[in-house]
Amino acid sequence: MPKQILLFVLIACLGACQKKAPVEAPATIIDIPENTEQGGALSGGSTPAPVAPKTDVLEGTDWPVIELASGEAFISCDLDYAASGDGEPLVDLSYTGVTTALEPCQEAGVLRLRYEGKIGADFTALVERVANAAKRLHIGRHVLDLDSSGGHVEDAMKAGDAIGASQWTLWVREDAICHSACVLILAAGDSRQVAGKVGIHRMIRVDSTATTRTELSQELREVYAQMKEYLERNGASVAVADLMMTVPNRKLRLLAEEELQEYGLDGANAVQDDLERIQLTRKCGEDFVRRKDDFSRSYDRECAQPGKALEEVDQCAAELGQEFGFPDASCPGESPLSWQADTMRGGSGQAGTP
Repeated sequence: MPKQILLFVLIACLGACQKKAPVEAPATIIDIPENTEQGGALSGGSTPAPVAPKTDVLEGTDWPVIELASGEAFISCDLDYAASGDGEPLVDLSYTGVTTALEPCQEAGVLRLRYEGKIGADFTALVERVANAAKRLHIGRHVLDLDSSGGHVEDAMKAGDAIGASQWTLWVREDAICHSACVLILAAGDSRQVAGKVGIHRMIRVDSTATTRTELSQELREVYAQMKEYLERNGASVAVADLMMTVPNRKLRLLAEEELQEYGLDGANAVQDDLERIQLTRKCGEDFVRRKDDFSRSYDRECAQPGKALEEVDQCAAELGQEFGFPDASCPGESPLSWQADTMRGGSGQAGTP
């Protein structure tokens, strides 16, 4: 057989024997139903509420008047919404109104802020004021129970920075959504627990004067650059901003669980995790951090099993604590068992506790 023909046969055989690359499942893109009020991802224009006050204004008690017009807020001192509901309505955003609403949560040391509505300047004021009052009342754990169709991108980034500075767990429970600009809020949490639907699409520039694609792209370029910088500093992938540009505003691309993990929108915030690790090493030493990491891995493997009663989980954690030397006498406040009951019990959002 001529060498040329033999070579051709060998190449053909190799091609036939190679495995085909797995075909990725197509992205889930849905139409936004007609007559559905959507917050969207808006840029520019006027938000429906006055601009939130600077944080230093909140250090006193004479807080500027702001009306919560973009949505509804509720305060609960219980993480189990299935048993306790959404909590008591929070309408009065004055110092007295917010503080009075949070006082019942002092004993438990935990609050859940349920928000249903759009993202605007009043939402930014809401999270800033609740976090401020919680700090004054020494309420250490904050959970934002979020259900939002989106809103103004610039306000979402301001609210996200406020959330990032005040240690929030973000929860999108199974009957909730987080669409459009809301995804920027999701990026900012110390921990994100997603059971509901998260979707993205393009921004609309409010009051745009563009008449060509070039002009429209120029208008959006600056805010997209700000969005990428925001995502990066919050440990989320800048690919989210790029992906948003490809989805028409009247449609939604729903992000799968794997995508949420890949883009840094679910689970622990990588930047916050690094920051806390650096601070913990500085305070308690490398050996402490190593033992704490080992404890956490063992806890996930041996204790945090679906269906286990809380008493079993506590007993398992206590035994692991002794094995790894916790509580640690030199750093008792940072030992796993000091926060295990409040933090490690948190579920996936499927059964009522984040």
